[in-house]
Amino acid sequence: MADVAAPEDLDQVGGRRILGLALPALPVLAAEPLYLLVDTAVVGRLGAVALGALAVGAVVLAQVSTQLTFLSYGTTARAARLHGAGRRTDAVAEGVQASWLAGGVGIVLLALVQLVAGPVTRLLAGGGELAAQAEGWLRIASLGIPLVLVTLAGNGWMRGVQDTVRPLRYVLIGNGVSAVVCPVLVLGVGWGLPGSAVANVLAQVLSAGLFLRALAVERRAGAVSLRPDPRTIGAHLVLGRDLVLRSLAFQACFLSAAAVAARSGTAVVAAHQVVLQLWTFTSLVLDSLAVAAQALVGAALGAGRTAGARALAWRVTRWSAVFAAVIAAGFAAAHSVLPRVFTPDPAVLAQVPDAWWFLVAVVPVAGVVFALDGVLLGAGDAAFLRTATLGCAVLGFLPLIWLSELAGWGLRGIWAGLTAFVVLRMATVVARVRSDRWVVAGPVRT
Repeated sequence: MADVAAPEDLDQVGGRRILGLALPALPVLAAEPLYLLVDTAVVGRLGAVALGALAVGAVVLAQVSTQLTFLSYGTTARAARLHGAGRRTDAVAEGVQASWLAGGVGIVLLALVQLVAGPVTRLLAGGGELAAQAEGWLRIASLGIPLVLVTLAGNGWMRGVQDTVRPLRYVLIGNGVSAVVCPVLVLGVGWGLPGSAVANVLAQVLSAGLFLRALAVERRAGAVSLRPDPRTIGAHLVLGRDLVLRSLAFQACFLSAAAVAARSGTAVVAAHQVVLQLWTFTSLVLDSLAVAAQALVGAALGAGRTAGARALAWRVTRWSAVFAAVIAAGFAAAHSVLPRVFTPDPAVLAQVPDAWWFLVAVVPVAGVVFALDGVLLGAGDAAFLRTATLGCAVLGFLPLIWLSELAGWGLRGIWAGLTAFVVLRMATVVARVRSDRWVVAGPVRT
């Protein structure tokens, strides 16, 4: 089991401890995107129809799981407070209840996806062989939905007790085995696209099984009950409501950006995709520091160390801002080289600078935003984050995005919208953290 910071040490947590939590969290956050790259490379050998079907099926599946990340972030917030209060058994019990919720919601979503798989894939793919293959892939891959949610819950409670090493092992085992099995099933055995879906489910079975086994071990070692507790599950649902609404605001923004880019021409949407992937990579790096902020700030508040929580908030923010500035400097230095790694197309490369310098400018701001998001999530201040994110989307991102289409601003308008969104979010979270209204001591936020 990973070494954990005792509550009395929280006031003196330094960079080494922050990185000790953040660095193992980064591969966990990146594991799914990396696995999808392997999956795409394997399926791509089957031809354009199979690759297109995978893209359609995967985007539907991603929308389902993306909206339920509260099972991870919300569980971390609740477990971290209890862990900081010296109640590790109760912190693990939060993972038990989150896992029950994950299983129940997962089964409902599985049934729903099976019901609508045909109509949804035909709507997205326009019918024909592409839609048929996408439907077949989605029906198999969706069997893993409850397992994906259990894995999210497992990540949540382990982060809450400041153990980011075991989740790393579990997720890498699942995705690693699946990455080996995928080409065997798809190409070797000859199952084609369905083999990709089977490998996907196998990864989820392995990862979720390891997280459930960890709870069983905790039960034997610490008398943690594995029975469902409706009251605790209800508390997770309330927290989840706020985080789902926040996630929907992000989805509305980025789907709108993609739609406007697509209407602006092939070269514009391709350039947008290049820069967006770099933004996604940066988000993963900064999100790993936000995970550390969640765990440490939640524990400090649970231990009643409000001064320590305030100090940790700004300490993690400084670390995140420094990392973000380094990344932004790297993007600036590589502005003429890095885009060519993604595409040799002159028309696309000509469009990239319209977004590139917005990316360079916004990354340092994002360093502050992501860290303070983690602080407020760790404090359980999800209702504020919900309202602030929705407000910033409505006032900052969406107006500029759609005005960009009307005025023909192209990528400049789209990325100006993203920049405005991030700057507004920074203003709101900085003001919130300075206000101390997020500082609520105790093992449970009331």
